[in-house]
Amino acid sequence: MTGLEALTVGRVGVDLYPEQSGVPLAGVSTFAKSLGGTATNVAVAAARLGRRTGVLTKVGPDGFGDYVRQALSGFGVSPEHVGTAADLRTPVVFCALDPPADPPLLFYRSPIAPDLTLTGEDVPWDVVDAVPLLWVTGTGVSAEPARATQREILLRRGRRAHTVLDLDYRPMFWPDVAAARTEIGWMLDHVTVAVGNRTEAEVAVGTSDPGEAARRMLGRGVRLAIIKQGADGVLVATPERSWTVKPRPVEVVCGLGAGDGFGGALVHGLLSGWDPPRIARYANAAGALVASRLACADAMPTTEEIEELL
Repeated sequence: MTGLEALTVGRVGVDLYPEQSGVPLAGVSTFAKSLGGTATNVAVAAARLGRRTGVLTKVGPDGFGDYVRQALSGFGVSPEHVGTAADLRTPVVFCALDPPADPPLLFYRSPIAPDLTLTGEDVPWDVVDAVPLLWVTGTGVSAEPARATQREILLRRGRRAHTVLDLDYRPMFWPDVAAARTEIGWMLDHVTVAVGNRTEAEVAVGTSDPGEAARRMLGRGVRLAIIKQGADGVLVATPERSWTVKPRPVEVVCGLGAGDGFGGALVHGLLSGWDPPRIARYANAAGALVASRLACADAMPTTEEIEELL
């Protein structure tokens, strides 16, 4: 694949979903396998909408690593920048659909996940310089050497549009909130777009109030701040004004992946040059469709499905 429109950087794994909903993991008898990881799912979601995407990440030298590359290719995402960490295993993540709307996750990423071992030697610097949209995540700075690498990527990028930060706060990856705020906060000073939910916003800028969180992000030079509020909709804000977009009600099957579906639609909207409210409405619909389905990458909607819901 040549001429990438979007490169996402960060987490990848293999998700194992219970085929019995509302049952604790101890009572689950069968699981379904799916491609997973925030950065990976966003690339898949954008590819479903016709965008040329790739992922910068790493896997282990194992069968699950082979599966990741094959699955990416099957979804139309370039696996060219998926490296291999020779002494580590591809991460596996179990989720329990109990409750389905906010299922708990059990991560197997010890002693460290391959995607957190990215170094400058793994980075396609020509792509970082040229790609129209670069997507980084808060998880990507939770450990070294990926932290220094992602910082170097952002410095090289020079805050050129579109440089997007998915706040992506997972408490199990951090020693405490203060450490997360320091590292994610540094990234806010080097991106043009920031997106996250109220909890992630509080970690990043010290408040869960959507309006105030957006103002603090914009005050640090972000050009578009997006705060996801669940049933209360989405706040989108620029330095000039803000909007609140109503949610799309659906029957939730699995809440996991909805944010990544939102992210893929955000990528598509930014690359299309849409105004913020249109992007938010479109992304809301994409996220709602994913929430009404089981799995993450496999659940990402097409343009036709989103437009039908709208």
